[in-house]
Amino acid sequence: MKILYGVQATGNGHITRARAMLPALTRAGIEVDFVFSGRPSQDLFDMDRFGNYRCFSGFTFKTDQGKVQALQTLMNTQPLQFLRDVRALDVSHYDLVLTDFEPVSAWAAKRQKRLCVGLAHQYALKYKVPGTQSAPWLTLSLSAFAPATHYLGIHWQAFNAPILPPLISPLPCAPHEAEPSMILVYLPFEDTSQVVSWLQGCPEQYFRVYTQVDYPLYYKNVHLVPLSRTQFPLDLVASQGVICNSGFGLCSEALVAGKKILTKPLKGQIEQICNAKALVQMQKGTLLTRFDPNELLEWLKQPSATPMAFPPVADAIAAWLASGCEEPVAGFVESVWDT
Repeated sequence: MKILYGVQATGNGHITRARAMLPALTRAGIEVDFVFSGRPSQDLFDMDRFGNYRCFSGFTFKTDQGKVQALQTLMNTQPLQFLRDVRALDVSHYDLVLTDFEPVSAWAAKRQKRLCVGLAHQYALKYKVPGTQSAPWLTLSLSAFAPATHYLGIHWQAFNAPILPPLISPLPCAPHEAEPSMILVYLPFEDTSQVVSWLQGCPEQYFRVYTQVDYPLYYKNVHLVPLSRTQFPLDLVASQGVICNSGFGLCSEALVAGKKILTKPLKGQIEQICNAKALVQMQKGTLLTRFDPNELLEWLKQPSATPMAFPPVADAIAAWLASGCEEPVAGFVESVWDT
């Protein structure tokens, strides 16, 4: 079997999920080609394992200081280029298309009448999960953005819907000597100078901040480090807690690693708003609404979290795909949670 795997590259969580799926697909004897969209190719990092992948413009949000900028996002869209990319992408020689909320591959499959499986956290928002009640338009908009024949949503709980557990690559073992009281920070949608100023309001706490820098920088108790998919998981397991936006991928890793979470959803981004509500409802995260040193100090006083365990899912998905998706989605999802 040969498949095309389309990955939404606007957030690292989608790429992380593809990294988790690739070994399972290989074990199932599936040959995979990758396409990515939503981020300039020069901004992608640690991509060697994806081979000779292709990149398209796709669509992405424009953000500023932790908020989606609707007008800039609209002005940045390139609908004609998107249509050209959909027409140019030939998927006729693939047995199926797997899309992680990637619109070019999804629409190319729909246009060429190929079997398409949508595997993404966003598809879980088609159901009644925390936060979706205030956005009844979600079901139609999600299907319109990246349509599929079958939808496999992913979330931390099933929420009485056909939703799979998270796909997470195995985390490294915790070091024998964890760094004392290190807090890991990843807030890519926020202004870094504002984040540093906020963190310095707790001078006795050491923070390690992953951000867009070329080399490490030190600002008293705040250490800025370059993005690295290799080093980041090591720092995650060594940390005492995580401060992040409400992207699904990192929050999932933090839950599995047993880290307390302080999360600030990207304003105007419904997925992150829903994720933050789910974390609070599950009592697995604390909501951060603004950069208030008092909120930070209160969160730092909280005890460590209990690790969450999820059933293995990557190999099950790969086997289901290799079978031609014969088993109905609802039954397949239930069998995964029961393992």
